[in-house]
Amino acid sequence: MEKNSTTDATPLFSGEAWFDPIEAELRERIRGFLEEMVEQEATAALGRSRYQRGASAGYRNGTRSRRLLGSFGPVEIVVPRARLFAPDGPNREWQSAVLPRYARMTRQVEALIASAYLAGTNTRRVKRALGALFKGSIGKDVVSRVWRKVKTDWEAWTRRNLAQEDIVRLILDGSVVRVRLDRKATNISLLVVLGVGRDGQKILLAVRNMGGESEAAWRGVLDDLVARGLRSPEFLIIDGAAGLEKALAALWPEVPTQRCTVHKHRNLLAHAPDALHEEISADYNDMIYAKTAKEIETRRKSFIRKWRLKCRAVADSLQEAGERLFTFTRLPESQWKSARTTNAIERLHQEFKRRIKTQTVLPSAETAAMLFWALLASGQITMRKVDGWQTLPEKLIPQCIDLAA
Repeated sequence: MEKNSTTDATPLFSGEAWFDPIEAELRERIRGFLEEMVEQEATAALGRSRYQRGASAGYRNGTRSRRLLGSFGPVEIVVPRARLFAPDGPNREWQSAVLPRYARMTRQVEALIASAYLAGTNTRRVKRALGALFKGSIGKDVVSRVWRKVKTDWEAWTRRNLAQEDIVRLILDGSVVRVRLDRKATNISLLVVLGVGRDGQKILLAVRNMGGESEAAWRGVLDDLVARGLRSPEFLIIDGAAGLEKALAALWPEVPTQRCTVHKHRNLLAHAPDALHEEISADYNDMIYAKTAKEIETRRKSFIRKWRLKCRAVADSLQEAGERLFTFTRLPESQWKSARTTNAIERLHQEFKRRIKTQTVLPSAETAAMLFWALLASGQITMRKVDGWQTLPEKLIPQCIDLAA
């Protein structure tokens, strides 16, 4: 009978199971390694080792204890103190570059804590989840401190120069999130701008709360992007909001613009009773997802004729969108799928909501925007290239379908 050598009679979550002699020995060796590394750094700065005679750039000044939290767990190490001579003026205290002043944890631990938080775990749950690994050294204050460091990176990202970004397409939409304003849970709109590079890769360019989706709000976001070096794109995909359309018309009036076909579908259904929704959807999808521009043109004319008689408000709503609903037909057919809708932002929003569902209400509008960015920056959410990216260099054909009904 074979014996399973991996079987351990000690229950996994019993007190004894948390002590691992391998971990304990490894932590002890790490302590010695860290102390030796800082000692060598001090020796190099002073120009001589301990007890060595001769010229020196300074002198030793005892030792002190430092507590450091790493992926190996918490360790207590003894580090040297020293003072360096100054050519003119008082001596200055030597500072270790390996172990900076006030550093309490390694960058890897900070990244781990931030990742756990971004994965949908609130501050108290991070403490419980990482408590055993770090021997209770992780509390909600530590998580908050790490999050403040993330905020510094976020502020740098919002100011970064965009002149080197080769953006050929923009996708713009609003994303509604729930935050706490004046002690009340309130829905706000985050204005999101995705760029598509010439290589087809999607890039988050902006996510901001501007108080709404008015023309002034969108213009504020777009003007900031232009001021940071964003060049005029070659194609725009929008949700159809009136404020956004006006802002783009004022800034880039000549850039071809595609109105999201999914948003227009919702508009059509809102103009008809529930009993007609299934039929409207079938006719609309047959038109939008037809194989060729000629088929789309034919089915659009049939749609208008049919619904003028059956429910005129539906036909009028489709005509209101005009040629912007079919701008995608000017692109190579391999790009149609990615160019018809703002689904790239919709998918990001869905993933964002899934990650923050444990928090229900975010503490502020700024936190919501920063968290949206951090999920992408940390790799918790990834974006793939757009469909048909190989044909992005191709020029648009001059005109889309004939809109004459």
